[in-house]
Amino acid sequence: MKNSFLIFTSTVALLSLAACGKAPEQSTPEQATPEQAAETSQGTAVLQEAVSGAISDDMLSDTVSTFARFVPERKDDFAWENDLVAFRAYGPALRDGGENAGVDCWLKKVEYPIINKWYKLHLEQDISYHQDHGEGLDNYHVGSSAGCGGTAMWIDGERQALEAYTSWDILSSTPDKTVFQLTYENEINGSLYAETKKITIELGNRLYLAESTFTKDGEVAANTPIAIGVTTHDGKATPVYSKEDGWLMAWENLGGYGLGTAVMVGAGNVQSVEILDKPEVKDYSHALLIVNTDENGTLSYASGYGWEGAGVITTPEQWQAYLAGSSVLR
Repeated sequence: MKNSFLIFTSTVALLSLAACGKAPEQSTPEQATPEQAAETSQGTAVLQEAVSGAISDDMLSDTVSTFARFVPERKDDFAWENDLVAFRAYGPALRDGGENAGVDCWLKKVEYPIINKWYKLHLEQDISYHQDHGEGLDNYHVGSSAGCGGTAMWIDGERQALEAYTSWDILSSTPDKTVFQLTYENEINGSLYAETKKITIELGNRLYLAESTFTKDGEVAANTPIAIGVTTHDGKATPVYSKEDGWLMAWENLGGYGLGTAVMVGAGNVQSVEILDKPEVKDYSHALLIVNTDENGTLSYASGYGWEGAGVITTPEQWQAYLAGSSVLR
């Protein structure tokens, strides 16, 4: 089992190249050791299983590490995690559905990777990841909302999402850090808006870093307002924020445990804070930071969660203190 991370890292890299229309580079004989050749052979077998939607026991690991992968067997999800938190984004198969560019929280209480295990149990044994079987669960509703850190265009005072992602690419993956890219697009008011979002997740951090570039009709979307935020689940979560310091959090009770979510952009970067509150309209209510892109159409932010069920972040005060000490954007 100790080589399963390396095997699957090769797998997702090959899948990434396939998704982006790239051919994998071939290693010369002198570059590959016998051990590497064996791992490549095993990785090819795992790749075939991943494409077919099967998750073998070799793809499960109890080694603490960061991790990310495309999940074709679950309607093109893309999921990522570290030792503290886990997330997923919705993909091409759901672009005509109710989901869009929101980010889902998988609330984990163990340090080892759970993504492959939960999908395997859910899809193959009908053991739902929406229930806690000792490792955590996904009871965080996203729907058409931003979820935890989803972005949207901010047009005429309204949040306009870019729908589910259209393509993905894993840029690098090690036990300590994984970096990948998701692309989004949507036609709004006759113009085609697009976002390329690079996400970095590292061990020991409850926040992921997102670096986004936006375009409009193929041109750089400079100085364009973007809404970055979290759902308040129809007003059930209580938002707290500092416009000056560039952060926003929400705290709610979810299934008997407190949950804090947040977005951070850094001091001096927030144009306004918007609290959208229409509990009668499903998924409308949000806490949002409105941030302008720079002259290159880019912006950076961090987002994540702290869950009482994991036993570390148990109060909103602790969550706010954690955010104050975060170095993700520094």
